[in-house]
Amino acid sequence: MDQELIHKELSEAIIGAAMTVLNTLRPGLDEKLYENALVIELRKRGHAVEQQRQFPVHYDNQLIGTLVPDLIVDDLVIADPKVVTAFNDSHLAQMVGYLNISGLRLALLLNFKNAKLEWKRVVR
Repeated sequence: MDQELIHKELSEAIIGAAMTVLNTLRPGLDEKLYENALVIELRKRGHAVEQQRQFPVHYDNQLIGTLVPDLIVDDLVIADPKVVTAFNDSHLAQMVGYLNISGLRLALLLNFKNAKLEWKRVVR
């Protein structure tokens, strides 16, 4: 089945920017440094990027807290930089939660741990 990828071009742009950041900074830094550099790189490439946008979470019509994804690119894709040995079920579940609360359809997990960027698409 040939299914078209959601936000294919934007995904490729985000992954390309992340590769540039990793190739420039190299592995071994804290997650927040890669996040901040990715914001700079994406904006340099003409994308709108929001850092740490807060989404209220309600239960039974009462506010119970907020979810705060790392980056939202062009109001369409959540980008979540990580520095981890491997993506796990908790990372995927977190992205599913972000997508459900934000109403967005695509999240990208980006792993800056190794010399080669790893990524995973999470679709709602």
